[in-house]
Amino acid sequence: MLRPLLLASLATAASTAIGLGALPPLPLLSAPDSLTVSIERSGHQEADGTFELRCGASPGGTHPAAENACKRLAQLTQAGDDPFAPVPADQMCTEQYGGPATARITGNWQGRAVDARFSRANGCEIDRWENLRPVLPRVKG
Repeated sequence: MLRPLLLASLATAASTAIGLGALPPLPLLSAPDSLTVSIERSGHQEADGTFELRCGASPGGTHPAAENACKRLAQLTQAGDDPFAPVPADQMCTEQYGGPATARITGNWQGRAVDARFSRANGCEIDRWENLRPVLPRVKG
């Protein structure tokens, strides 16, 4: 975030030094919402793999449900939730197994880096996975 401010300050200083007067500051650039979603052992061959998800004015990428996935992420973010937050270490979780599916989401969301892992190892992780559908697929248990 400091880099765009520094560049704007340098541009203003340079334009003043050469007699152009002050130029308007450069707009702050933020990284686009772009995620890589990798899924393994979901029980659905078409759901396993690595997919790109781009959200913004026109959702896209190779994710099979890009538009709905972006809508879900926006809903969670607007509600003040971190869609990628891990289960708190001290949280009590039911000891149920939801299957071998795993996922990893990396990239940028809302101006911050994301590197989140998902599983279905217990009730909390199952809930976390289901809360992120359709970013993450329905699985066979």
